[in-house]
Amino acid sequence: MKIVATIEARMTSSRLPGKVMLPALDRPMLAHLTSRLKAAPSIDEIVLATTVNATDDVLVEFAKQDGIKVFRGSEEDVMSRVIGAAESAQADVVVEITGDCPIIDPDLVEQTIRVFKRNEKAVYCANSFISSYPDGMDTQVMTLEALKKSFSMTDDPLDREHVSRHIVQNPQLFPHVYLIAPPSLHWPGLGLTLDEPGDYELIRTLIENLGKDNPLFGCGDVIRFLRANPQVLKINDMVQRKDARPT
Repeated sequence: MKIVATIEARMTSSRLPGKVMLPALDRPMLAHLTSRLKAAPSIDEIVLATTVNATDDVLVEFAKQDGIKVFRGSEEDVMSRVIGAAESAQADVVVEITGDCPIIDPDLVEQTIRVFKRNEKAVYCANSFISSYPDGMDTQVMTLEALKKSFSMTDDPLDREHVSRHIVQNPQLFPHVYLIAPPSLHWPGLGLTLDEPGDYELIRTLIENLGKDNPLFGCGDVIRFLRANPQVLKINDMVQRKDARPT
């Protein structure tokens, strides 16, 4: 069983253009993300799923330098793009990650994969469906077969833009298993996704304070730092979150 992580990323985000290449500790946000996925032992390969737009050529060059595969597809039909990325790596299982989660915890990614593997009847596993972890730790694991089946069943533009939406809404067709955060990591109202300028300032602050000594700092490290330094949260406390985020 080959497990492939796909990263959906593009340079033309409406709210924060070029966000995945913004710097922190002299590295782009996307590099922080790929380093974390490389640290998850169960992931066999990483594929950057970007668009055919010329504006995303810079992401193709990044992927080459970072040593990961790249697949280019539709900007709007993200589901088809992710399927293409997974197929290009001969995946059996897809770990779907969005590019707006640069400080995702590799231990949580690994945990989600392991829970998926232990539940043989499940074709979908996530730590984000039931809000419990901070927003930005989102990991979704699914079989490529289930994703392709979902693709064949829906042409709703929202389903095609938000890759797992149709699967999540049809648990009778796609058996699910979910992870719930333990008390020490339970903070569903904490926004750690890279969507707005304030998010960038917060995430950059976290990387600069935690990443020098521990580049792969985890969710628990972030929570402890923010509990000890609550003033840092004021950086992005006015950001309005979308229920479903385009990437």
